[in-house]
Amino acid sequence: MSSPSAFRAFRIHQDDAGYHSGIDTMTADALSAGEVLVKVAYSSVNYKDALAGTGKGKILRHYPLNGGIDVAGHVVASTDPAFKEGDAVLCTGSGLSETRDGGYGEYARLSSAWTIRLPQGLSLRESMIIGTAGFTAALALLRMQDNRQTPALGPIAVTGATGGVGMLAIDIFSRAGYAVHAISGKAAHFDFLRDLGAAECLDRHQLAFSGKPMDSVRFGGALDNVGGATLAGLLPLMAPYGNVALCGNAGGFAFESTVMPFIIRGVSLLGVASAGTARDIRDRVWEQLAGAWKPQHLERIATREVTLEQLPEVFTRMLDGDSFGRTLVRIGAAA
Repeated sequence: MSSPSAFRAFRIHQDDAGYHSGIDTMTADALSAGEVLVKVAYSSVNYKDALAGTGKGKILRHYPLNGGIDVAGHVVASTDPAFKEGDAVLCTGSGLSETRDGGYGEYARLSSAWTIRLPQGLSLRESMIIGTAGFTAALALLRMQDNRQTPALGPIAVTGATGGVGMLAIDIFSRAGYAVHAISGKAAHFDFLRDLGAAECLDRHQLAFSGKPMDSVRFGGALDNVGGATLAGLLPLMAPYGNVALCGNAGGFAFESTVMPFIIRGVSLLGVASAGTARDIRDRVWEQLAGAWKPQHLERIATREVTLEQLPEVFTRMLDGDSFGRTLVRIGAAA
């Protein structure tokens, strides 16, 4: 493979013209510094990408940068002997589209410290259907199991179940032997969620929380994408020594609770911050995602495949709450 003279990228600017983004032509010399130059095959769309691409959220630390917090492709050149030309690699988070150029370009330059060799058992396409969303779900399960979560404690509640993290969590957790109770306000998709592995589906509009500091045990644990009142309502329903893994704030940043679930039942609230995950933990998560926890319904969860030109439309729909499943971004010709 040869380095490009020029290539296309979805680039985000903030300058005298204000905040704007779109397709630019650039050279590899203009990319962020790093040891591994990659010809990109696929990326994906996450909520964070929509915020960054539209300026609705303060994601980028400096400008301009290419968008896309996920990337997968083949190595073109590397100054780190751990990677050679032609290697299939991926990277999620790790400063992409925040402090360095992300995956929305035909080429990306990555730091070798955060570049993952594509695990055996995954294709590049599959790795980006999983992307940050699936990595987050699997990281949550790893954290919960490291804190002694087992299927014997009871079912795992997954909130925001029709989002990318939620869908992949249903698939991953059920693969790992847990009964998953999917919670969503989109009852029309319940059959789909059951097909992914949900043992039960609960309409969040009909899920009444008592407001008591403690309530009857209903769940062995939870993966919460929502926060706010939903998180506050879930905590009193946890089994003794169950874990609530928190990875989202769709329902609000703040929540009101009491110490009772923590000091009476020993419930643990675990934060899941996928972007800055340490390298050794990343390797553990991707090993599981390519093996025992590999989602079995990836092609169903990938409900849309788009090009760089279609990203603005996708961002708008996602921020309007009109997205469903995972959106794959096809970039390279090899894809």
